Amino acid sequence: MKGDVRVTTSMTGFASGTGAALGYRWAWDLRSVNARGLDLRLRVPDWVSGLEQGLRARLPKAANRGAINLSLRLTREESGSAVALDSAALDAVLDALTEVETRAMDRGLTLAPSSAQGLLALRGVLEASASDDPETAPLLAALLDDFEGVVTAFVEMRKAEGAALHGVLAEALTRIAELAADARRIAAERRGDMDDAFRASLARVTDAVDVDPDRIAQELAVLAVKSDITEELDRLDAHVVAARELLAQEGPVGRKLDFLMQEFNREANTLCSKSQHSGLTSVGLELKVVIDQLREQVQNVE
Repeated sequence: MKGDVRVTTSMTGFASGTGAALGYRWAWDLRSVNARGLDLRLRVPDWVSGLEQGLRARLPKAANRGAINLSLRLTREESGSAVALDSAALDAVLDALTEVETRAMDRGLTLAPSSAQGLLALRGVLEASASDDPETAPLLAALLDDFEGVVTAFVEMRKAEGAALHGVLAEALTRIAELAADARRIAAERRGDMDDAFRASLARVTDAVDVDPDRIAQELAVLAVKSDITEELDRLDAHVVAARELLAQEGPVGRKLDFLMQEFNREANTLCSKSQHSGLTSVGLELKVVIDQLREQVQNVE
């Protein structure tokens, strides 16, 4: 079993980066939060053929779980031929404008005169030359190559967050083990008090009425079983061992830990219901608090 705290990976992470090549500049923003599975959300230029597919193929290699948001801001560096007029688009706009003005005149309406500046501002009439370049393969290769560094930084941050998270989880598990030991000690002390109470109750019953001894023995046995918390404490100890083993494993263990939290909580609830002792109840309530805190942290484990 490995004890390296760096094994645990957090689903929370962030990385950014900038680059420039082939007359373009870009900026990456990559971040993630916890999620049930792997949820990829990308906002990247769609005119770079194959870019989104290439990025989607790389991200699952960096993360197994988490809601991952990736955005890329890509701009063309200034040049002497930065724009071009789309004649077909301009003709279509002028035809539409003529029809609008004709219909307005038929209804007795007077429209404000159109300006060349206003027409050029319409989408599609004046386009950046970057969009006119059909060959984006070199740019795609440069972007994907640069993205590798962003992914590396992203993975390292998730590991760093995981190392800190590992310490918090280990501390909580140690506290649960300590509380289980306290519960065993209190339960042993309580046993003598309960025996005395049983005997006193038995004396009152047998003095008042004629009771079958076998029936009394059965009732006492039932009471003893109902108040025994040995199994719950044994299972708590076993859950602590299982959680520690999961934290030492390679790969995503968040789902298994989350399931284990349900088992922790079940044992704490049963312990509280069986306690019949103020000290034991106090331990059980503190167990529930620590387990709830542990469960919240486990939500961030990949």
